[in-house]
Amino acid sequence: MNIKTLNNNPEKIMKCEVQDQTGLNDFQKLPNQHGTAIPKVGIERFRVPLNFEHLDGTVLSHDAEASMYAYLGADKTGVNMSRFVNILQEEVSKAPVNNLFFKNLLNRLRFELRDYEHESPVDYTYLKLKFNYPVKQKSLKSDNWGWQYYAVEVEGSCNPTGQITMNMTVNFEYSSTCPCSLSMAKQYEEDFREGRTTEGSGIATAHSQRSLCVCKITFDAASGFRIEELVDLLRAALPTETQPMVKRLDEQAFAILNAEYPMFVEHASRRLTHILDEEKRILDWEASVEHFESLHSHNAVAYIRKERS
Repeated sequence: MNIKTLNNNPEKIMKCEVQDQTGLNDFQKLPNQHGTAIPKVGIERFRVPLNFEHLDGTVLSHDAEASMYAYLGADKTGVNMSRFVNILQEEVSKAPVNNLFFKNLLNRLRFELRDYEHESPVDYTYLKLKFNYPVKQKSLKSDNWGWQYYAVEVEGSCNPTGQITMNMTVNFEYSSTCPCSLSMAKQYEEDFREGRTTEGSGIATAHSQRSLCVCKITFDAASGFRIEELVDLLRAALPTETQPMVKRLDEQAFAILNAEYPMFVEHASRRLTHILDEEKRILDWEASVEHFESLHSHNAVAYIRKERS
């Protein structure tokens, strides 16, 4: 049987050699005649509320999108897609999302996506979750706080030996002040005070902009790496994180902080390298930094990754 024959032959559509328990035709279980394996096949954008245990011990529910895939051998026609959903929803009801959650789900996929119990487990399975993760952030000076949201992707893959490899991507927003602009602004103010120029009002503002770091790390599931821990590393590398809640006192403190850490994208990427390379639990990493220029109509960008030895 081939795809063309199946599409053009009503008899083949109505008659299938394999039926499910209800007697309905089950073409997915027919042997594949094409001899082509598919590295990843599954479902994407399945929306589900997930429970996450935050670093402070609280458990919060977040809306997420799940994508799940499996390796399909050359002898297989298809994968039972509904099993992805059933297994995910069962695991969600048992425990919050953490590294153990990924291990249990990915191993269940290896065994339960088989058509028959005598078959070997599926070689590779994958799970990716996309969600916005809120973390409480205290204001810089005042006694206030707000929710800082991070766009996060957590991916897990399971190989034929059952080993789990994890990837985590966090979007981190910060402010960047141009070092050249800051220097020229201060130079102008000094010239104005000394009477070397009468242009302007004597006050100049360095240009700064909202900036974005997208950081992806690879780590072993056994290391127990947490989202908040990566956020803390990014805060150490890029101290001028945007603020969810500010009063005037905090706004002034933020202006002082930006002047203390002026940076090009080159500075930001090298600061990331210094911080991320020091964390031994991170097996690999890559990052991009983008400064949404307030002076130019284009952006400044840099891409960097862990150097391989």
